Amino acid sequence: MKQVVAIIRSQAINRTREALVSAGVSGFTVRKVLGRGKGNVDFRVLHGAEEGAIEAIAQLGDGPMLVPKRLLTVVVPEERLAAVVQTIIDANRTNTAGDGKIFVLPVKEAIRIRTSERDAKALE
Repeated sequence: MKQVVAIIRSQAINRTREALVSAGVSGFTVRKVLGRGKGNVDFRVLHGAEEGAIEAIAQLGDGPMLVPKRLLTVVVPEERLAAVVQTIIDANRTNTAGDGKIFVLPVKEAIRIRTSERDAKALE
């Protein structure tokens, strides 16, 4: 089993959810997070500041800004890993900076609390 952790744009979460459900993945967790990559500017804020929005101008500072993102986590059997990763890529690739990152981690064990089913049975 593998845990897939994806950090994606906030506005891409519905598209990603629909793609995963269409691919047969119904169980996953999503959280609101703040973070940053290599870039120093949230271009939406910069664009707003250029248009004169006071709120955007107030957010511009000297240090790097944290950008709202979504963190999606799903645990899948090894044989589904490639398809799930590709589904997330396809739903989120815009070919611009900030599309996100995917991390894949090993999962030693999964247990469904209600029934005590383990591993693949717990994921079904």
